[in-house]
Amino acid sequence: MVLQEAYTLSNGVNIPKVGLGTWRIADADAVQVVKDAVGIGYRHIDTAQAYQNERGVGEGIRTCGVKREELFVTTKLAAEIKSYKEAVDAIDRSLKTLGLDYIDLMLIHSPKPWREFHKDEHYFEGNREAWRALEEAYGAGKLRAIGLSNFEHVDIDNILEACTVSPMVNQILAHIGNTPFELIQYSQEKGMVVEAYSPFGHGQFLKHPPQQVVQIAQKYGVTVSQLAIRYLLQLDLLPLPRSQSPAHMQQNADVNFVIGDEDMTLLKGIEFKEYGEASIFPVFGGKLE
Repeated sequence: MVLQEAYTLSNGVNIPKVGLGTWRIADADAVQVVKDAVGIGYRHIDTAQAYQNERGVGEGIRTCGVKREELFVTTKLAAEIKSYKEAVDAIDRSLKTLGLDYIDLMLIHSPKPWREFHKDEHYFEGNREAWRALEEAYGAGKLRAIGLSNFEHVDIDNILEACTVSPMVNQILAHIGNTPFELIQYSQEKGMVVEAYSPFGHGQFLKHPPQQVVQIAQKYGVTVSQLAIRYLLQLDLLPLPRSQSPAHMQQNADVNFVIGDEDMTLLKGIEFKEYGEASIFPVFGGKLE
């Protein structure tokens, strides 16, 4: 079962191959969502300061009945934090809000503040400062691994040129129809595990799947969501499907099949970048005012 499998990060830490995404899950609901996921077999939960549900995720982790060391918790430094002091304070705040002694993985959520996401300024110095704070927290044992999110080639290089600890993860938008192959390859070549958020295109891919995708899913006797998860795994990516439904969580983990080479080639060539109401968010092409 894929939920029992793991990738190994560059520092030797194991990270479960599939995680549960929690974006837009309310703090009050997050407790039960985490408990449900862990009960099904998930051991990897992904949150962020920007999601405003760290408290609920942490309570779910602490009360789910599984030992802390068997669980993998990711959170992310808010995209607007671009100074060393702010980053130090934010790391400690996440630990306190989650109610945990350590965090398994912490990422810089974006190389740019969300309102500046599509502008030319790369915040190179600010990202280096934030990274220095993550390195120190990693060295102190507060974080078991550190990484990046939404970082492009030039942003990755900026960190690599200045770091003493190399990033172990790059978490990016990737799904059938929108798979940034060059960025994936570059990140992997630099020693990072690549995580794929919004593996269903923020749900729009499931609402309006291309007919070709439906036909391939039918060929393997699986759902479109299962095909989408399997596709990412066969690219050596780590999918982070979001769900509040235990039935959907279970379905997303039942991916014990293999997509043939010919079908993988077809899936790689599909284009789908329609995100519905989520299009207002910078990661889906929108601009926050």
